[in-house]
Amino acid sequence: MRLGYIDYLNCYPFYYQMFEKKPVPGIDIYPGYPCMLNKMMADRKLDMSPISSATCAEIADDVALLPQFCLSSVGYVGSVILASKIPIEELNHKKVGITSASHTSAVLLKVLLKNYYHAEPVYISTHPRPVLKDMDAALVIGNDAMAISSEPVSYMYDLGDLWLRKTGFPVVFAVFAVRESIVEKYASEIRAVVSSYHSSLRHLEADKAQVVSKASAKYPDIIYDINSYFDLLQFKFDADLKDALMFYYSMAGDMGLIKKVTELKQLSFE
Repeated sequence: MRLGYIDYLNCYPFYYQMFEKKPVPGIDIYPGYPCMLNKMMADRKLDMSPISSATCAEIADDVALLPQFCLSSVGYVGSVILASKIPIEELNHKKVGITSASHTSAVLLKVLLKNYYHAEPVYISTHPRPVLKDMDAALVIGNDAMAISSEPVSYMYDLGDLWLRKTGFPVVFAVFAVRESIVEKYASEIRAVVSSYHSSLRHLEADKAQVVSKASAKYPDIIYDINSYFDLLQFKFDADLKDALMFYYSMAGDMGLIKKVTELKQLSFE
């Protein structure tokens, strides 16, 4: 079975067991930026993967979600940042870079700017680590938002924090999707991956220092406090986070930024 891995610090806690303790038999892991995994799932080149919540809306007819897991934050997250030369309130008709690595966060930014700041910038696609030289602001996510930057920035806005303050909801940045057509064929492998994820999260609770140490070694460029970062993230897909995701889908769907989603289709076995 082909399993994706978002090659960012925020996804590492789910894969700690697989990477450091016990690989899952019959699994080939494909690491990459969210955009790469999104496309591979859409093109049916992966069987199971964490993917951007926004992309999940686009391929909802083809996938079901693991009901137990997500990548989320309640407020400040530190890894989804709008870096800007000018205040966010002044971005109307300005040039704003959108990282090619992102989908959920790109949609999130567009919803925030239009609905809460009455801004419709000129959006420009950028590399994951953009340079602000020719832009007024740029969205940066994941490890790239937490690495050393030599470019001074006047304003930094955390989108998880802005979303919570403006809407009252957390952000579900990524969900774990399985292509429905492979569920019967790979039922035992899916169960094994789910079990491995559960084991990984138990390690995070019981032996956090070791998980942080391994994560730091894997991602040495990150200058953020990894121990604190893991405290900001929500990994368990509870009812409140599912409601938050549906709110996001409603807002983005009404703006025509993603396909409309009326329900979450979830995998029915543990």
